[in-house]
Amino acid sequence: MPSTQGEQTDFGFRTVDLDAKQAMVDDIFHTVARRYDLMNDLMSGGLHRVWKDIMVTALNPPRDARPFAVIDVAGGTGDVAFRIAAAGGAGTQVTVCDINPDMLAVGRARAEERAIGGVAFVAGNAEALPFPDKSFDACTIAFGIRNVPRIAAALGEFFRVLRPGGRFLCLEFSVVDVPGLAALYDFYSFNVIPALGRAVAGDAEAYRYLVESIRRFPPPQAFADMIAAAGFCRANHRILTGGLVALHSGWRL
Repeated sequence: MPSTQGEQTDFGFRTVDLDAKQAMVDDIFHTVARRYDLMNDLMSGGLHRVWKDIMVTALNPPRDARPFAVIDVAGGTGDVAFRIAAAGGAGTQVTVCDINPDMLAVGRARAEERAIGGVAFVAGNAEALPFPDKSFDACTIAFGIRNVPRIAAALGEFFRVLRPGGRFLCLEFSVVDVPGLAALYDFYSFNVIPALGRAVAGDAEAYRYLVESIRRFPPPQAFADMIAAAGFCRANHRILTGGLVALHSGWRL
């Protein structure tokens, strides 16, 4: 990876050295790992489950014994991977790749407790995935791409590890486009969510960062253009819940 010394990037509303961002993100997820999915339920009123189910439905893993290999990036707690494994047949295998060992530990423990098979957990950086070219039939990432310091590099890696005909699906928070909802959403985001973070996860600042990072993420069409620039065909997006979330898609053809 070329040197990025001196380059700057967003960390929420702050500007930090590009090379420093990953460690700062890691510190946040180390703090919140154990309560991460509970906080998702509280913050979204359970809607994150609906959004993830929509992504898995769009993925449509085969329900028979045909081999179907999926990489779920930044999904350490296993929330998406378990859904994919349940939706697919005996041939569906999901590899969770996450840079944060605390998140992976949560996912491994849950897989063991629930006796969930077909899911593996691997430590790895989205910007340099530890897998050979053309290893997977699909790549998913849910609410994780905005935390990657070099998004274009990660998109290039997602393309690299997909086989021809493979699909990329990404859930990410988006731009609210319903009149009146935007102001309510901002009030909730900057006042209620940090307070929930303090009460439930013991860290208000971590959730303040997560809220700010949503505002810094590119709007849907701009991100779709980045997906296309990485080599994906038919890059598009679907707006969900009044613009709270977008489901992005692209194909390696």
